[in-house]
Amino acid sequence: MTRDNLNDLVAFVTVAREQSFTRAAAQLGVSQSALSHTMRSLETKMGVRLLTRTTRSVSPTEIGEQLLASLAPKFDDIYSELAALHDKKEHPAGTIRISATDFAIETILWPKLSPLMRTYPDINIEFINDYGLTDIVEKRYDAGVRLGGQLASGMISAKIGPDMRFLVVGSPDYFSGKTLPTSPQDLLKHQCINLRLPVHGGFYVWEFENDGREVTARVEGQIVFHSIFQIVKAAVAGFGLGHVPEELATPYLKSGELISVMEDWTPYWEGLHIYYPNRRGSSKAFSLVIEALRYRD
Repeated sequence: MTRDNLNDLVAFVTVAREQSFTRAAAQLGVSQSALSHTMRSLETKMGVRLLTRTTRSVSPTEIGEQLLASLAPKFDDIYSELAALHDKKEHPAGTIRISATDFAIETILWPKLSPLMRTYPDINIEFINDYGLTDIVEKRYDAGVRLGGQLASGMISAKIGPDMRFLVVGSPDYFSGKTLPTSPQDLLKHQCINLRLPVHGGFYVWEFENDGREVTARVEGQIVFHSIFQIVKAAVAGFGLGHVPEELATPYLKSGELISVMEDWTPYWEGLHIYYPNRRGSSKAFSLVIEALRYRD
């Protein structure tokens, strides 16, 4: 196969992944018209249609999906090896994309990685705020952050934070004249502040455990947010109950602006972990990021 053919295949993988000629052309540094011509030429050489084009989108055909599944991991491995070789020859450099919730970004990733970036100015990090348990391989993120019990299979992981629990909290004004909830069933009698998840547009389900018994609760209320930080603020303002990380609630519990209830139903869960595919660990820059984040008791 000629070098031009390989370049065409790289272009195909980029278009198929991005499902956009505009974004793919920007990544490859070519014009949209040149990229479109390359794809038509590749399809002619192979004798099959690889992409389905409409006026608004482009997506792989069934054969295109098969080719993408075969080629993409191989190209990713090549890029990782080249990055590792570059690290050995030069100082650590490169861009690392991490998918995590805003809570993990603000309380762990940013505090630990900002000093690293000052020490190594050629290490670039993109923090992607994500509540959707995204497939990091499909999205081509370098790593993701989740609670230990939510880790994707087949990944390498490292613990980056202590075990944690989620508290049910409300303000004194909210609880005035109301009976405090003592079990998940009692939450149905209260205004609860929901967190919208991007997956299928559903709400985050509140999870509890007591004496080995696990219970989930789908709560209702007047307000829905897409960020845990806004939930804390709304709970402090008296709009209802929030189910939030203890670390975020603690300052308000100490000041008396929030009250924690149902604490016998709020156990500690395995803490936050960073996880990534095996091929990603060969980069020196990535290894430095993992070591900076690693939790040490």
